[in-house]
Amino acid sequence: MEAVLWYVLTGTRGGPNRVRILRAIDERPRNANKLAEHLDLDYTTVRHHLDVLREHDVVKRTGDGYGTVYYPTEGVRQHWDLVEEIAEGLPV
Repeated sequence: MEAVLWYVLTGTRGGPNRVRILRAIDERPRNANKLAEHLDLDYTTVRHHLDVLREHDVVKRTGDGYGTVYYPTEGVRQHWDLVEEIAEGLPV
């Protein structure tokens, strides 16, 4: 999981937004629309980042369609200190 977190959070330009998404869903699981509103990001941008995070087992989802809610996986929660360490080094 450590290598995955380094890759998805620092390997591309989307890292800062992925950290923001992770923090938001750790605070409270949300659907993509609520995340877009909360983070002031475009809905399609949020969906793209959620897809990347899901592909790498960083987030899970429950529900279907519009009501799909996202939350961090247990593996990410076990490595939350690393998420915060990575976040500190990212541009805001």
